[in-house]
Amino acid sequence: MKLTRKLVLAKAKASDLDSVKKLNCWGCNLTDISIFTQIPHIEVLTLSVNSILSLSSLSGCVCLSELYLRRNLIPSLSELSHLRPLTRLRVLWLAENPCCGTDPSQYRLNVLRSLPHLHKLDNQVVTEEELALARKEGEEITTPPAAAQNQFSTSGQPENISSTNGQTEAESENDPLNYSMEETNKIREQLGMKPIPRDKFPSLSSQSPRPAARKSHTLEAVLMLLEDLEEEELRIVHTATQNRQLRAHTHLKLTHTQPELTHTLQGDRTIDTHTLTICRERTPDVEG
Repeated sequence: MKLTRKLVLAKAKASDLDSVKKLNCWGCNLTDISIFTQIPHIEVLTLSVNSILSLSSLSGCVCLSELYLRRNLIPSLSELSHLRPLTRLRVLWLAENPCCGTDPSQYRLNVLRSLPHLHKLDNQVVTEEELALARKEGEEITTPPAAAQNQFSTSGQPENISSTNGQTEAESENDPLNYSMEETNKIREQLGMKPIPRDKFPSLSSQSPRPAARKSHTLEAVLMLLEDLEEEELRIVHTATQNRQLRAHTHLKLTHTQPELTHTLQGDRTIDTHTLTICRERTPDVEG
């Protein structure tokens, strides 16, 4: 999955990339993080539990002080060469990546030789003794092959960037937040929450999405909202979900047992109240 501009803004609750200083993308199934070439002021970044292979996109994040990369797919410690320009980096969590190898002691010495300014590595404080030993016994880390950087064009900018809005074609077509402002605010209103201003959803397309795409975007909006809800609000959502399931179940039963009634419902949007009441009384409770 590609980490897109709009997904970054939504998670950081920011209006532009320049203002993003902290970002948590834990467990988002990310494979492409090239967006960080456009986020120079990021200071604390969580990318743990994803599928990231290369760190080349982070080489320009010179303000970065904390970086969490646990449980990714980083193949080699040579990727750490992209972090050498980040002189403010003090905390790095790299454990549970293929690059860590089978010798934890040697792995730690190799990392500290490459990044001697770290204060904490894999949630363990770095000592002066370790740094001295790393200078003697740590292995020199070489720059990764150019193939790891093939996501950049000869101009040094990410490929496929649109000249009109700064978004890639893939981002424009596959962004899970496209067209979701209306759905998101409608759900927030039903939950008694304040709507998100339009400037939090910049560069939204004016075209209407296809029905299948709209359902997908609505689901994405709902899942995003769940992360911000408290326990009481989650109970309200749970109750609303049960009620919606009950209505759907009732309508399905009417379709199979009362075809003439269903025809009336679809034709003029009216329904016999007595019959609907009977159907609801016969409908079993929805499991929680």
